[in-house]
Amino acid sequence: MRLSRYFLPVARETPADAQIVSHRLMLRAGLIRQTAAGIYAWLPIGLRVLKQIEQVVREEQDRAGAVELLMPTLQSADLWRQSGRYDAYGPEMLRIRDRHDRDMLYGPTNEEMITALFRDSAKSYRDLPRILYHIQWKFRDEVRPRFGVMRGREFLMKDAYSFDLDEAGLRASYEAMFVAYLRTFARLGLTAVPVKAPTGPIGGDLSHEFHILADTGESALFYDAAIEDVSRDELLAADASTIARLTGLYAMEEEEHARIADCPVPAERLRSRRGIEVGHIFAFGTKYSAAMGLSVQTREGEQVHPQMGSYGIGVSRLVGAIVEASHDDNGIVWPEAVAPFRVGLVNMRVDDGSVTSAAEEIYGRLSDAGVATLYDDRDERGGAKFATMDLVGLPWQLIVGPKGLERGTVELKRRATGERDELSVESALARLTA
Repeated sequence: MRLSRYFLPVARETPADAQIVSHRLMLRAGLIRQTAAGIYAWLPIGLRVLKQIEQVVREEQDRAGAVELLMPTLQSADLWRQSGRYDAYGPEMLRIRDRHDRDMLYGPTNEEMITALFRDSAKSYRDLPRILYHIQWKFRDEVRPRFGVMRGREFLMKDAYSFDLDEAGLRASYEAMFVAYLRTFARLGLTAVPVKAPTGPIGGDLSHEFHILADTGESALFYDAAIEDVSRDELLAADASTIARLTGLYAMEEEEHARIADCPVPAERLRSRRGIEVGHIFAFGTKYSAAMGLSVQTREGEQVHPQMGSYGIGVSRLVGAIVEASHDDNGIVWPEAVAPFRVGLVNMRVDDGSVTSAAEEIYGRLSDAGVATLYDDRDERGGAKFATMDLVGLPWQLIVGPKGLERGTVELKRRATGERDELSVESALARLTA
């Protein structure tokens, strides 16, 4: 993509109303713009990041055996009355009426709708187990939306729902999703701490939150330092033993930690850091299947209510969480898995024919090799181009200038470390296309 034709409205000044790092940098780097309180437009480069995260989430859900569908954002209030949650949910639910005076709502979650859909199709034990998921926009009318996409009113969420014949099956689905979450966050370059959590309005008796460690996180966590010893490779190969190991290690939010009179972790191993919740999983049994009349026939001919669970990941929230966890004084530092472009190609002298010719050839070769490249071909000062590239945080910067070309070289900079190498064009391209 040529930057001269791209829509990337970067800003030099820090917005006055942005309170946390991710909000400031996402506004400055041209990822988002606020259109109403807690509601954001995703600009082109922000949308690319959102889609990258969405794809990793989707691949791990598919790997775990979940089946994707798509449910609407608007739901009938009648479904929520069947479960008993319509009046109980609270003012966070945006309630509306259509032109026929029917009560509708902008869905904050989808337990009722997925239960109704499955109820109308599943008849026997042969239809179980199933895990169904979608990636869809949600709305919760936060009283004080703040922190950009970290606590907005409209947000993109992956929510999955499992249906099993018995409690043993529910546990197996819960573990499959737990593993999928560990793999997802590891692939995104994040350290996620699973914390046993209250179930809240969704219900159930088994629930875990997944928190990303970040110094500017919204929650204080206390945890066993052994959690930090779990390697990325171990998380990518996670299985039931990994779950047992992680859930056996102490991890509590500050409020729960304060209630424990005798912490089981020795002082020298107890760590305290800030965390950002990016995922939450629940096993709630027959709470919805019983209330909404979902039953199936067992092998023995009895009718039973399936055991259910729900599993959420804040896809849009993850964008902010990654920025909180991965930035420096100059801007965002994207992990390769979610970067909007892999390479930022900088033409230092667009008025120099030899420089432009070399940059154009490199751009063409990177594009032909399938390497997502943002080519800064603008007639701007070099300092402004470097500042833009550092701000948007692409993993690699490839700099083409007249002095280097005289020596037969280009400069390759790794954004995460600041490491710079002078290489031949062929060597630079070999490294970027490997």
